Amino acid sequence: MKQILIEEIKELIKINPNDCIEINPKYLEYFDEEELLNIKKELELRKENISKISNNYLDEIYEKTKKDEI
Repeated sequence: MKQILIEEIKELIKINPNDCIEINPKYLEYFDEEELLNIKKELELRKENISKISNNYLDEIYEKTKKDEI
């Protein structure tokens, strides 16, 4: 289970799908499954929030450009 969580965390860390993310295995031995689950959830929330912020920012820019065109 721990290895699956680690792989999921590595995927969440990626910015580019072609990136190869390596995490020091000794560092990961420090965390138990519950802590890894919490890390995964936190990364998912951050990724979701970044998407929302980006979308809001792009919408704002789009609205400004519409006003400038008129």
